[in-house]
Amino acid sequence: MNAMPFVVGAILILILAYRVYYGFVGAKLATLYDSRRLPSERLYDGQNYYPMNRWVLFGHHFAAIAGAGPLVGPVLAAQFGFMPGFIWILAGSVMAGAMHDFIILLASIRHDGKSLAEIARQEISKVSGITASFAILFILIIAMAGLGLVVVNSLSDSPWGTFTIATTIPIAVLMGIWMFRLRRGKTVEATVAGVILLTLAVIFGSNIAHSGVAGWFTFSHRTLTLLLIGYGFFASVLPVWLLLSPRDYLSSIMKLGVIAMLAAGIVIVAPTIHMPAFTPFTKGGGPIIPGKLFPYLFITIACGAISGFHALVSSGTTPKMIMSMKDVKVIAVGAMLAEGMVSVLALIAATSLLPLDYFQINVPVEKFQAILPQLHAMGFTQSNLNQLSADVGEKLAGRPGGAVSLGVGMAYIFSAIPGSHQLMSYWYHFAIMFEALFILTTIDAGTRIGRFILQELLGKVYKPFRRTIWLSGNLIASGLMVAAWGWFILTGSVSTIWPMFGTANQLLATVALAIGTSFMINRGLARYSWMTIIPMVFVGVTTLTAGYMNIANIYLPQITNAGKQVQGLINLTLTAIIMGAVVIIFIDAVPKWIKVISGKQAVIMDESD
Repeated sequence: MNAMPFVVGAILILILAYRVYYGFVGAKLATLYDSRRLPSERLYDGQNYYPMNRWVLFGHHFAAIAGAGPLVGPVLAAQFGFMPGFIWILAGSVMAGAMHDFIILLASIRHDGKSLAEIARQEISKVSGITASFAILFILIIAMAGLGLVVVNSLSDSPWGTFTIATTIPIAVLMGIWMFRLRRGKTVEATVAGVILLTLAVIFGSNIAHSGVAGWFTFSHRTLTLLLIGYGFFASVLPVWLLLSPRDYLSSIMKLGVIAMLAAGIVIVAPTIHMPAFTPFTKGGGPIIPGKLFPYLFITIACGAISGFHALVSSGTTPKMIMSMKDVKVIAVGAMLAEGMVSVLALIAATSLLPLDYFQINVPVEKFQAILPQLHAMGFTQSNLNQLSADVGEKLAGRPGGAVSLGVGMAYIFSAIPGSHQLMSYWYHFAIMFEALFILTTIDAGTRIGRFILQELLGKVYKPFRRTIWLSGNLIASGLMVAAWGWFILTGSVSTIWPMFGTANQLLATVALAIGTSFMINRGLARYSWMTIIPMVFVGVTTLTAGYMNIANIYLPQITNAGKQVQGLINLTLTAIIMGAVVIIFIDAVPKWIKVISGKQAVIMDESD
């Protein structure tokens, strides 16, 4: 199969979805648009509530939601074949993900930028609010630890990546000071300067790796973890205009620039998709994902289609910076559909490799030898891995996790552009650095969002914590957040509970859609609630099924295994708790929907200024 028609087709579908379907959605939900002055103006504090230029805020939002998921998930799910992932990414991002992000951002703006848990408390009940608070906080800590571990592993002993990513911090600070203090509103000037400096950092970063100062940017796993903890802390505490937003904006320019280059490369090179449309692993027994296509495809490809983490961003930093209601669709829907395109390109990059090479990279060496006869029986007999390893300068076999195979796939496409064949090694290491940058931007925003949620919880005990501008509260809450996820990385405990994060993340999306449905029904828009109910039911059913199957087929057997007893018990307990939280919130919400729809409870009429 030629990859080019799939790229062009995906772009057209996503553009039509944005223009037509979300034009329809926006028109039907127009009454939810806040006619008052927005929270960024009414509650302006110069720290967290700060009116932000549309494109700067788009950059922050996109950078915050687009972490490892849209890159790695499609690569791992490629074991099922090309078509299942391609169809789910497009259908999920259009019908589920974008709607999920859009409705939660609208709801948070209506609730003065409050968190998802606080919206649940006001829209459903106190029980749902408290249940959501603890579930969200736990999921967020695990997400930060897991994503942080990926960043640390990517940058460990990598002076090029460490140098380039480190330079984005002072560049972002300079951009923030320029845009918001010295030359207010001069976004173009700051953007041009920032892009030039970032480009120079990327170019000279490769030279740094082979120079006498390489040791300055070469750190151990532990040192990088401590540096990451420090960065997360300061990004959470400093004013949002000084570091977080400009760095995310700068990172998004690079992210979208590289993705545009990859799309152009696919159109120019027109690589062949070597992976079949469907593989026998759709029935289960795969070497990467052992379960069947249903339900495991839908929790493996998360962020590229729908992700509960997005609801935390849409009810965390972004609603506090929206300048105009006209920006809501651009930011919430536009960023989600752009992320869907990222996932499509990642899937194509991975499936452009020969299937045998794909499995040899993503399966541990000893396990690969055991399944080799099975792969040969499927017709996967050709291999080019030795040449690929020589071209990139690294041993590629037995490098599971998805990141390496994605890097190889991207490098393969870039190096196929006329005149670039000798740059395979450069493109590969550039892709690995790019993946680390892609993921890091989720850490800073996630830590700040966690701080908001923690302050809301602590504020029930000591009221000053509710004031997000209170410096002592900011320092304490930020310190607790980075200490929590940092501990999981430093002790290695994150590897124990990370496997259940995919399920937990999609259950959080189910919770967010239930809260979004309540928000709509409570305001007399029950006739349009199918927009959230359909994806809520689909994601909820698939993910609860996956949770049950994980408990029955993975965690319970682990408990009987002496070497994995603790891991199995922890995963089983935490998965059961999160599944229980979803059921509690759903049981709490449905009767209230029925009361409002039947007229036994009045709809909410939001007041205007």
